[in-house]
Amino acid sequence: MRKDKQQIEPSVIKEFAHLLGTEVKNGRLEIPDDFGKGYCAGFVFNEHIRMLILNYELNEDLVVENRDINAHSRMILFKFQNIIPKKDPLSAAKQLRAIPSVLIATSNLNTEVIIPIDTNTASINIEVDANYLSGLFEFSEKSPVLQSLLENTQPLLFEQIIYPSLQKIADEIVSEPVDETFELFFLRIKAEELICRLLMELEKREEKRLYALNVRDIQTIYRIKEQMLEHPETPPVIKELALCANMSSSKLKRIFKQIFGSGIFSYYQEFRMKEAARLLKEEKLSVSDVGYKLGFTNLSHFSRVFGEHIGMKPKQYSLRT
Repeated sequence: MRKDKQQIEPSVIKEFAHLLGTEVKNGRLEIPDDFGKGYCAGFVFNEHIRMLILNYELNEDLVVENRDINAHSRMILFKFQNIIPKKDPLSAAKQLRAIPSVLIATSNLNTEVIIPIDTNTASINIEVDANYLSGLFEFSEKSPVLQSLLENTQPLLFEQIIYPSLQKIADEIVSEPVDETFELFFLRIKAEELICRLLMELEKREEKRLYALNVRDIQTIYRIKEQMLEHPETPPVIKELALCANMSSSKLKRIFKQIFGSGIFSYYQEFRMKEAARLLKEEKLSVSDVGYKLGFTNLSHFSRVFGEHIGMKPKQYSLRT
């Protein structure tokens, strides 16, 4: 039996339940049929780390006050998105094009902008105290990116693409059956494993200097990114993107690389090859159809680029079971 539910359930999930006229049971809130479908679950493991699992669809947007934000101003947010598989065919089809990733934000950013309580949410949000994380590392060995994140004094945001080993851990958090006696212990270990692996990836980033961000610039960069990925058959032109963003080309490139860890064209090419893999595997298109659909006029060039990103030629990939 859990000893004190008031201490292990985040305030925001109880506030959410109050708005919906229901209760949180064993850390889990089932969305009433009148409001939508799905669930959210919340766990306060200790004073250093807490987690929310959000997987629901609402009939209309709600505004939920998160009283924990001000009380835990040293918390760093890790928001894992597009990693919970959708069960209904329509949502699943949309998710095929979504990129599983994690947003990493310092407490200076307005996380309500990054994590709205909207009508369709599927994410795992983990908050970790920056002082706790900083105490786990030798300060002199940190990369500039990792150091700036753990200092938690600037408004910073990073996005990291989810790779298979991270997806496996996320799957275990969402669906692994665990006896109630071990549930909190199991989930805390998995949450910390996710954070550890992410910090290992951030440490590889090469930026020597980081710039404080504001919500407007972040929203602009994400709008430009979505605009670019809507047309994977058309390579991005930096000057045109900068004009749409109302930024200088240098500022656009600098902020994009700081957030995503790669340059604009590299990010675009990575997405284009993942889209090629999806078209080959999910839609069963031929290699030539995929190449031409994604803007390649030379199929040998397409095959070479695909191999560099995916690890095998497109024909080999399409024949895999």
